[in-house]
Amino acid sequence: MVSGAAGTAAGPMVIAAVEQHYPPGRRLLDDPLAGSVLPPVSRWVAGSARHPVLREWLIRLFEGAAPGVWGGVACRKRYIDEQVVRALGDGIGCAVVLGSGLDTRAHRLVAPAGASAFEVDLAANVDRKRRRLGACERVTLVPVDFDTGDLGAALVARGHRVGQRCLFVWEGVTQYLTEEGFRRTFDFLAGAAPGSRLVFTYVRHDFIDGSDAHGAAAPHHRFVTRQRLWRIGLRPRDVGALLARYGWWKVEDVGAEEFRARYVRPTGREVPVSPWERTVLAEKP
Repeated sequence: MVSGAAGTAAGPMVIAAVEQHYPPGRRLLDDPLAGSVLPPVSRWVAGSARHPVLREWLIRLFEGAAPGVWGGVACRKRYIDEQVVRALGDGIGCAVVLGSGLDTRAHRLVAPAGASAFEVDLAANVDRKRRRLGACERVTLVPVDFDTGDLGAALVARGHRVGQRCLFVWEGVTQYLTEEGFRRTFDFLAGAAPGSRLVFTYVRHDFIDGSDAHGAAAPHHRFVTRQRLWRIGLRPRDVGALLARYGWWKVEDVGAEEFRARYVRPTGREVPVSPWERTVLAEKP
């Protein structure tokens, strides 16, 4: 993965940490560890949002920079958390988090359930995670660059058993990869054991190529045009065929409409959800 991607890990966790200041029925997701993984300045910002006026100001700031990103990130995290809990309840005993960033679900969901977790990311993010959350017997940190490293070999070297049913989580990563890195990762996933599951996010192809900014011209300019960090996009109609090519079956492909119905409306809040990112659940027959 390109090195610039390492600097984007804190933003989603700021959103998760700030959401914890809402009462349970009003928050979009639960993540009590979110604040603990943030760098000092981001932790201070998230902590200050316990005051309602500052919290609403911070959300408006996010929305002004990238409309719908607050709700989109919070809802995708909620959805993925639900898939992790469901997989563990169905007897899957291993989770591999691809591009884990500063996410905490391996520590708050997987390890407490007695399952094992492998967190894969750039070395810079792995080092940050190690410093902030410390060692956990059931969580193994694996430094890999998806564009240049050998993902399978790195996991096996750290104890991952290829024949074991596993849940693969690939959140907020695919758009940062080169075409080669994207295909190499799917080549690895093609070897997953039958009964494994995969949940991943993707940015729509029309957003990446600029034909439809979906009301979010500023993030397109920042991530695609100026910084050139986002490279890969998918068309929703092509996702099923892509998965089938690597031996996976699409269970569902959800986005703004589903997230608003499942997570936003029950809170009674008015939170836009970005339509340019979607989340896919798949199973290995």
